[in-house]
Amino acid sequence: MKRQKLNSHLRSVWTSTLGLALLGASLEVPATGIGSRLSNPTDGVFGQAFYVKSRYEDTLLDIGRHNGLGYDEMKSANPQVDVWIPGKDADVLVPTEYVLPDAPRRGLVLNLAEKRLYYFPSSGEVVTYAISIGREGWDTPLGTFSIASKVKDPTWTPPSSIRAEHAAKGDILPAVVPAGPDNPLGQYAMRLSAKGYLIHGTNKPWGLGMEVSHGCIRMYPEDIEQLYPKVSVKTPVTIVNQPFKVGWRGDDLYLEVHATDVDKAKSASEVIPPSIADAQGVIVDWDAVRRAINENTGLPHLVGGRQKPENRLYLDAIF
Repeated sequence: MKRQKLNSHLRSVWTSTLGLALLGASLEVPATGIGSRLSNPTDGVFGQAFYVKSRYEDTLLDIGRHNGLGYDEMKSANPQVDVWIPGKDADVLVPTEYVLPDAPRRGLVLNLAEKRLYYFPSSGEVVTYAISIGREGWDTPLGTFSIASKVKDPTWTPPSSIRAEHAAKGDILPAVVPAGPDNPLGQYAMRLSAKGYLIHGTNKPWGLGMEVSHGCIRMYPEDIEQLYPKVSVKTPVTIVNQPFKVGWRGDDLYLEVHATDVDKAKSASEVIPPSIADAQGVIVDWDAVRRAINENTGLPHLVGGRQKPENRLYLDAIF
């Protein structure tokens, strides 16, 4: 496949995949997890991004929550749209297309860079949810863990460090916060084998999709309610931090970027693994890779593909 032919192919597939599905934004009932069955076990890309028309009263957070998305991913996908006042009939991009993290496809996989949780209920199935993670100084841990216990209507016993932090601001926390609307853990909590860390709901859902917690993983109330009964004790939990995700959808290669300023300093060749870039029959559009890094929208960008076997030149067949 020649470069100009590849570039044309990239543009046409990106346009058709993204599409301007200008749908009316009815925000009365929030959506829960975005799921898919992967038609090919080697595929690592699913979902489809689309546009909605905002209403006068909408914010990006309203539209995001209705579609199962958090603050940062909505802001990254819509850099020209005012977060709080998009305005009536603004075109708002809903970035519900994803490259799977490079991790075992079992149990729960959390990618801190994109603030998103992936649940694999069975082989070939995936459901994804927006999350909030730990802020600076209260980092969410990386590694392989498991669900140690589960509780509905949890009480919260804030550790002394958090009580001291609140007290310094004049907010005196009780030793134990009972279950109910004032409990920051929400109605459901799943304790990790990493001591002191939970996956839980929240009584402040509008902070979803940001680095705001004391290290725990927060979910929308409607999302944790859906996920909680499906996840059993001992379910594996893998937590990674992957600002660059690369995956295949058929013969098309995609790159999804959630980069900090430090991440964006990486060269294009550092972002695409040699196992893919140097594979026989694979063509990478390095200009497209650089654009994806610079734009940093959090959306999968088409950056290459596999040549069809019939289009390859096998020199040994000539002799």
